[in-house]
Amino acid sequence: MVIPIYSCFHPILRKKTSAVIKIDDDIKKLVENMFETMYKADGIGLAANQVGQDKSLIVIDINASKDKHKSEPPITLINPVIEQFSDNDVEYEEGCLSIPKFYEKVMRPEIIQIKYLDLDMKEHVVEAGNLLSRVMQHEVDHLNGIIFTERLSPINRTLAKSKLRKIQKGQVIPDYPYIDSNGNPLK
Repeated sequence: MVIPIYSCFHPILRKKTSAVIKIDDDIKKLVENMFETMYKADGIGLAANQVGQDKSLIVIDINASKDKHKSEPPITLINPVIEQFSDNDVEYEEGCLSIPKFYEKVMRPEIIQIKYLDLDMKEHVVEAGNLLSRVMQHEVDHLNGIIFTERLSPINRTLAKSKLRKIQKGQVIPDYPYIDSNGNPLK
């Protein structure tokens, strides 16, 4: 089931999410719905708070990217923690389903080491680079109440203000179910 994605201006995206304690049928259904929602919105990553859920949970499928990348299986990350960042930063254009039709270049560490649980509560520690690293960092930021616009350079943040104001006022409507900053559905 496709569920609405919340605006980056909604308060739920500004607070740190709560840890997932156990995997039950509700969590499994949420993961299934998050993947379906992400695909419907043409996204490659989605955090649970972006669909109104206070849970430390992410789904990612970089194969859905329009760029050509090494094939990676879809992945669910529960209670993810980035343990290490490389010293080398790279710039890449990012977008966000909570900020429809807005794209900007962001500098992020090229490689990370991340620890997370899967749907069987099995712990994984992996090194990720390239697009997978970037998406993981972007989505973990969501779980920590950080929106990618906070990662923009000061000049780009200033230049983006008018575009972001239009999104906040509901003048930019995405092609998927969306909840505005006041909790009202736009579609």
